[in-house]
Amino acid sequence: MNHKLKTEVGKITVSWKKCLWLYLMFIPILFINFSAITWNDAILNIILLFLTVGIGHSVGLHRGVIHKSYKSSRWFKNVSLYLFVLTGLGSPISWLKQHYYRDYWQNRTDCPRYFQYKHSLLTDFWWNLHLEFSPNNISRYNIPKEDLSDPFILWLNKTWYVHYFIFMFLVYIFFGLNSMLLATSLRTLIIILGHWYIGYASHKYGYSRYTIQNADESGFNDVFLGLISFGEGFHNNHHSHPTSAKFSMKWYEVDLGWVLVWLLSKVRLIKDVKTQTGNLKPTAQLHKNLNWKFPII
Repeated sequence: MNHKLKTEVGKITVSWKKCLWLYLMFIPILFINFSAITWNDAILNIILLFLTVGIGHSVGLHRGVIHKSYKSSRWFKNVSLYLFVLTGLGSPISWLKQHYYRDYWQNRTDCPRYFQYKHSLLTDFWWNLHLEFSPNNISRYNIPKEDLSDPFILWLNKTWYVHYFIFMFLVYIFFGLNSMLLATSLRTLIIILGHWYIGYASHKYGYSRYTIQNADESGFNDVFLGLISFGEGFHNNHHSHPTSAKFSMKWYEVDLGWVLVWLLSKVRLIKDVKTQTGNLKPTAQLHKNLNWKFPII
Protein backbone atom coordinates (compact mmCIF):
# COMPACT_ATOMS: atom_id res chain seq x y z
CA MET A 1 0.00 0.00 0.00
CA ASN A 2 1.14 3.54 -0.77
CA HIS A 3 2.99 4.87 2.31
CA LYS A 4 1.21 8.22 1.87
CA LEU A 5 -2.06 6.54 2.90
CA LYS A 6 -0.81 5.18 6.20
CA THR A 7 -2.69 6.63 9.15
CA GLU A 8 -2.91 5.95 12.85
CA VAL A 9 -6.71 6.25 12.87
CA GLY A 10 -7.41 3.14 10.85
CA LYS A 11 -6.38 0.71 8.14
CA ILE A 12 -6.61 1.26 4.40
CA THR A 13 -6.56 -1.96 2.42
CA VAL A 14 -7.56 -3.30 -0.98
CA SER A 15 -11.22 -4.31 -0.97
CA TRP A 16 -11.43 -7.38 -3.14
CA LYS A 17 -15.22 -7.32 -2.85
CA LYS A 18 -15.36 -3.80 -4.35
CA CYS A 19 -12.92 -4.78 -7.10
CA LEU A 20 -14.79 -7.97 -7.96
CA TRP A 21 -18.18 -6.23 -8.08
CA LEU A 22 -16.90 -3.33 -10.21
CA TYR A 23 -15.40 -5.56 -12.89
CA LEU A 24 -18.20 -8.10 -12.65
CA MET A 25 -20.49 -5.31 -13.86
CA PHE A 26 -18.12 -4.45 -16.71
CA ILE A 27 -17.74 -7.86 -18.35
CA PRO A 28 -21.44 -8.44 -19.33
CA ILE A 29 -21.49 -5.08 -21.15
CA LEU A 30 -19.31 -6.65 -23.84
CA PHE A 31 -22.28 -8.82 -24.84
CA ILE A 32 -24.83 -6.00 -25.22
CA ASN A 33 -26.31 -5.52 -28.69
CA PHE A 34 -26.53 -1.74 -28.76
CA SER A 35 -28.21 -1.77 -32.17
CA ALA A 36 -31.18 -3.59 -30.59
CA ILE A 37 -31.92 -0.91 -27.96
CA THR A 38 -35.60 0.09 -28.00
CA TRP A 39 -37.69 2.92 -26.59
CA ASN A 40 -38.90 0.48 -23.95
CA ASP A 41 -35.29 0.11 -22.80
CA ALA A 42 -34.91 3.87 -22.55
CA ILE A 43 -38.14 4.28 -20.59
CA LEU A 44 -37.28 1.39 -18.26
CA ASN A 45 -33.86 2.83 -17.46
CA ILE A 46 -35.21 6.34 -16.87
CA ILE A 47 -37.78 4.96 -14.44
CA LEU A 48 -35.10 2.90 -12.68
CA LEU A 49 -32.84 5.96 -12.52
CA PHE A 50 -35.45 8.01 -10.67
CA LEU A 51 -36.45 5.13 -8.38
CA THR A 52 -33.00 3.81 -7.44
CA VAL A 53 -30.66 6.80 -7.70
CA GLY A 54 -33.23 9.52 -7.07
CA ILE A 55 -35.35 8.05 -4.29
CA GLY A 56 -33.05 5.23 -3.18
CA HIS A 57 -29.70 6.99 -3.00
CA SER A 58 -30.09 10.77 -3.05
CA VAL A 59 -33.39 11.16 -1.18
CA GLY A 60 -33.59 7.98 0.86
CA LEU A 61 -30.10 7.08 2.05
CA HIS A 62 -28.23 10.38 1.73
CA ARG A 63 -30.75 13.04 2.73
CA GLY A 64 -33.03 10.86 4.82
CA VAL A 65 -31.02 8.24 6.69
CA ILE A 66 -27.59 9.90 6.83
CA HIS A 67 -28.46 13.58 7.24
CA LYS A 68 -31.92 13.24 8.85
CA SER A 69 -33.23 16.08 6.69
CA TYR A 70 -36.83 14.88 6.98
CA LYS A 71 -38.98 12.41 8.87
CA SER A 72 -40.73 9.44 7.33
CA SER A 73 -42.50 6.24 8.23
CA ARG A 74 -40.55 3.04 8.75
CA TRP A 75 -42.24 1.73 5.60
CA PHE A 76 -40.91 4.51 3.37
CA LYS A 77 -37.45 4.35 4.90
CA ASN A 78 -37.18 0.62 4.23
CA VAL A 79 -38.51 0.95 0.68
CA SER A 80 -36.00 3.70 -0.11
CA LEU A 81 -33.14 1.61 1.29
CA TYR A 82 -34.26 -1.35 -0.82
CA LEU A 83 -34.30 0.89 -3.88
CA PHE A 84 -30.76 1.95 -3.00
CA VAL A 85 -29.69 -1.70 -3.10
CA LEU A 86 -31.03 -1.91 -6.67
CA THR A 87 -28.57 0.78 -7.76
CA GLY A 88 -25.90 -1.90 -7.40
CA LEU A 89 -23.76 0.43 -5.29
CA GLY A 90 -23.62 -2.07 -2.45
CA SER A 91 -24.67 -2.27 1.18
CA PRO A 92 -26.49 0.75 2.69
CA ILE A 93 -24.66 0.41 6.01
CA SER A 94 -21.25 0.39 4.30
CA TRP A 95 -22.11 3.60 2.48
CA LEU A 96 -23.49 5.13 5.66
CA LYS A 97 -20.29 4.36 7.57
CA GLN A 98 -18.00 5.65 4.84
CA HIS A 99 -20.02 8.86 4.63
CA TYR A 100 -19.62 9.47 8.36
CA TYR A 101 -15.89 8.73 8.17
CA ARG A 102 -15.40 11.20 5.30
CA ASP A 103 -17.55 13.92 6.85
CA TYR A 104 -15.72 13.64 10.14
CA TRP A 105 -12.23 14.00 8.68
CA GLN A 106 -13.03 16.48 5.92
CA ASN A 107 -14.37 18.86 8.56
CA ARG A 108 -10.99 18.87 10.33
CA THR A 109 -7.56 20.19 9.45
CA ASP A 110 -5.80 16.90 10.24
CA CYS A 111 -7.64 14.98 7.53
CA PRO A 112 -5.87 11.75 6.48
CA ARG A 113 -4.57 11.71 2.90
CA TYR A 114 -7.12 9.07 1.89
CA PHE A 115 -10.03 11.46 2.53
CA GLN A 116 -8.40 14.48 0.91
CA TYR A 117 -8.61 15.48 -2.75
CA LYS A 118 -5.04 16.58 -3.32
CA HIS A 119 -4.35 13.99 -6.00
CA SER A 120 -5.16 13.17 -9.62
CA LEU A 121 -8.30 11.68 -11.13
CA LEU A 122 -6.55 8.39 -11.87
CA THR A 123 -5.25 8.14 -8.31
CA ASP A 124 -8.72 8.79 -6.96
CA PHE A 125 -10.12 6.09 -9.25
CA TRP A 126 -7.83 3.57 -7.57
CA TRP A 127 -8.27 4.85 -4.03
CA ASN A 128 -12.02 5.33 -4.12
CA LEU A 129 -13.14 2.29 -6.11
CA HIS A 130 -10.58 -0.30 -5.00
CA LEU A 131 -9.60 0.54 -1.42
CA GLU A 132 -11.50 0.74 1.85
CA PHE A 133 -10.98 2.42 5.20
CA SER A 134 -11.52 0.52 8.45
CA PRO A 135 -11.40 2.72 11.58
CA ASN A 136 -9.60 1.77 14.77
CA ASN A 137 -12.32 3.38 16.85
CA ILE A 138 -15.75 3.62 15.21
CA SER A 139 -17.28 5.39 18.23
CA ARG A 140 -15.43 8.64 17.44
CA TYR A 141 -17.64 9.13 14.36
CA ASN A 142 -20.90 9.32 16.33
CA ILE A 143 -22.87 7.18 13.90
CA PRO A 144 -26.41 6.90 15.33
CA LYS A 145 -26.84 3.60 17.16
CA GLU A 146 -30.34 3.21 15.73
CA ASP A 147 -28.80 3.06 12.25
CA LEU A 148 -25.97 0.69 13.15
CA SER A 149 -28.40 -1.68 14.87
CA ASP A 150 -31.38 -1.28 12.53
CA PRO A 151 -32.58 -4.85 11.72
CA PHE A 152 -33.58 -4.05 8.14
CA ILE A 153 -30.29 -2.27 7.39
CA LEU A 154 -28.33 -5.17 8.87
CA TRP A 155 -30.39 -7.63 6.84
CA LEU A 156 -29.70 -5.71 3.63
CA ASN A 157 -26.01 -5.62 4.54
CA LYS A 158 -25.93 -9.43 4.49
CA THR A 159 -28.22 -10.00 1.51
CA TRP A 160 -28.00 -6.97 -0.82
CA TYR A 161 -26.33 -8.88 -3.65
CA VAL A 162 -29.03 -11.57 -3.51
CA HIS A 163 -31.72 -8.94 -4.07
CA TYR A 164 -29.72 -7.47 -6.92
CA PHE A 165 -29.40 -10.83 -8.67
CA ILE A 166 -33.12 -11.52 -8.15
CA PHE A 167 -33.78 -8.14 -9.74
CA MET A 168 -31.57 -9.12 -12.70
CA PHE A 169 -33.48 -12.36 -13.13
CA LEU A 170 -36.86 -10.62 -13.07
CA VAL A 171 -35.77 -8.07 -15.67
CA TYR A 172 -34.51 -10.96 -17.83
CA ILE A 173 -37.83 -12.82 -17.54
CA PHE A 174 -39.98 -9.81 -18.44
CA PHE A 175 -37.75 -7.91 -20.88
CA GLY A 176 -35.12 -10.30 -22.25
CA LEU A 177 -31.35 -10.67 -22.03
CA ASN A 178 -30.30 -7.50 -23.86
CA SER A 179 -32.64 -5.30 -21.84
CA MET A 180 -31.47 -6.98 -18.64
CA LEU A 181 -27.82 -6.23 -19.40
CA LEU A 182 -28.71 -2.61 -20.13
CA ALA A 183 -30.85 -2.18 -17.02
CA THR A 184 -28.45 -3.90 -14.64
CA SER A 185 -24.78 -4.22 -15.62
CA LEU A 186 -24.51 -1.10 -17.80
CA ARG A 187 -26.76 1.01 -15.58
CA THR A 188 -24.94 -0.04 -12.42
CA LEU A 189 -21.49 0.56 -13.92
CA ILE A 190 -22.56 4.05 -15.01
CA ILE A 191 -23.95 4.71 -11.51
CA ILE A 192 -20.74 3.51 -9.80
CA LEU A 193 -18.43 5.48 -12.09
CA GLY A 194 -20.75 8.48 -12.16
CA HIS A 195 -21.03 8.65 -8.38
CA TRP A 196 -17.27 8.36 -8.04
CA TYR A 197 -16.50 11.03 -10.65
CA ILE A 198 -19.07 13.52 -9.35
CA GLY A 199 -17.68 13.07 -5.84
CA TYR A 200 -14.18 13.75 -7.12
CA ALA A 201 -15.04 16.68 -9.39
CA SER A 202 -17.26 18.42 -6.83
CA HIS A 203 -14.30 18.55 -4.43
CA LYS A 204 -11.86 19.79 -7.06
CA TYR A 205 -13.50 22.24 -9.48
CA GLY A 206 -16.45 24.59 -9.84
CA TYR A 207 -17.75 27.53 -7.85
CA SER A 208 -18.36 27.96 -4.15
CA ARG A 209 -20.33 30.41 -2.02
CA TYR A 210 -18.89 29.38 1.32
CA THR A 211 -15.64 28.31 2.90
CA ILE A 212 -15.93 25.91 5.81
CA GLN A 213 -13.50 27.25 8.41
CA ASN A 214 -11.05 24.82 10.03
CA ALA A 215 -12.02 22.16 7.51
CA ASP A 216 -9.98 20.37 4.89
CA GLU A 217 -12.82 20.40 2.35
CA SER A 218 -15.52 22.94 1.48
CA GLY A 219 -16.62 21.43 -1.83
CA PHE A 220 -17.67 23.08 -5.10
CA ASN A 221 -20.84 23.38 -7.15
CA ASP A 222 -21.26 22.36 -10.78
CA VAL A 223 -24.49 23.17 -12.63
CA PHE A 224 -24.27 20.27 -15.09
CA LEU A 225 -23.14 17.64 -12.56
CA GLY A 226 -25.80 18.85 -10.17
CA LEU A 227 -28.46 18.40 -12.84
CA ILE A 228 -27.54 14.82 -13.76
CA SER A 229 -26.93 13.67 -10.16
CA PHE A 230 -30.19 14.70 -8.46
CA GLY A 231 -28.42 17.67 -6.88
CA GLU A 232 -25.41 15.79 -5.53
CA GLY A 233 -23.10 17.97 -7.64
CA PHE A 234 -23.98 21.07 -5.58
CA HIS A 235 -21.45 20.02 -2.99
CA ASN A 236 -20.51 23.42 -1.58
CA ASN A 237 -24.17 24.16 -0.90
CA HIS A 238 -24.44 20.77 0.80
CA HIS A 239 -21.27 21.21 2.87
CA SER A 240 -22.50 24.57 4.15
CA HIS A 241 -26.07 23.33 4.87
CA PRO A 242 -25.53 19.61 5.61
CA THR A 243 -28.94 18.96 7.22
CA SER A 244 -30.92 20.61 4.41
CA ALA A 245 -32.91 18.41 2.06
CA LYS A 246 -32.50 21.11 -0.59
CA PHE A 247 -29.09 21.23 -2.24
CA SER A 248 -29.76 23.98 -4.79
CA MET A 249 -29.71 27.68 -3.93
CA LYS A 250 -30.32 29.52 -7.22
CA TRP A 251 -32.74 29.11 -10.13
CA TYR A 252 -30.00 27.79 -12.42
CA GLU A 253 -29.14 24.99 -9.98
CA VAL A 254 -31.59 22.22 -10.86
CA ASP A 255 -31.87 19.79 -7.94
CA LEU A 256 -34.09 16.90 -9.05
CA GLY A 257 -33.57 15.30 -5.65
CA TRP A 258 -35.28 18.30 -4.07
CA VAL A 259 -38.12 17.97 -6.60
CA LEU A 260 -38.63 14.39 -5.43
CA VAL A 261 -38.49 15.49 -1.77
CA TRP A 262 -41.10 18.18 -2.47
CA LEU A 263 -43.39 15.71 -4.26
CA LEU A 264 -43.02 13.10 -1.53
CA SER A 265 -43.86 15.71 1.11
CA LYS A 266 -46.98 16.75 -0.83
CA VAL A 267 -48.29 13.17 -0.84
CA ARG A 268 -47.30 12.94 2.84
CA LEU A 269 -44.79 10.13 2.52
CA ILE A 270 -42.28 12.37 4.30
CA LYS A 271 -42.71 15.32 6.65
CA ASP A 272 -40.82 17.96 8.66
CA VAL A 273 -38.53 18.64 5.73
CA LYS A 274 -35.50 20.77 6.58
CA THR A 275 -34.30 23.43 4.14
CA GLN A 276 -31.37 25.83 4.14
CA THR A 277 -33.30 28.34 6.25
CA GLY A 278 -31.82 28.31 9.73
CA ASN A 279 -29.49 25.40 8.92
CA LEU A 280 -26.28 27.14 7.89
CA LYS A 281 -23.27 25.38 9.35
CA PRO A 282 -21.73 27.55 12.13
CA THR A 283 -18.27 27.31 10.55
CA ALA A 284 -19.46 28.26 7.04
CA GLN A 285 -18.22 31.68 5.95
CA LEU A 286 -19.93 33.40 3.00
CA HIS A 287 -17.75 34.79 0.20
CA LYS A 288 -18.37 38.32 -1.09
CA ASN A 289 -18.35 36.88 -4.62
CA LEU A 290 -18.48 33.37 -6.05
CA ASN A 291 -15.15 31.63 -5.68
CA TRP A 292 -14.19 29.75 -8.85
CA LYS A 293 -11.65 26.99 -9.35
CA PHE A 294 -10.93 25.61 -12.80
CA PRO A 295 -9.10 22.44 -13.88
CA ILE A 296 -5.44 22.92 -14.68
CA ILE A 297 -4.85 21.92 -18.28
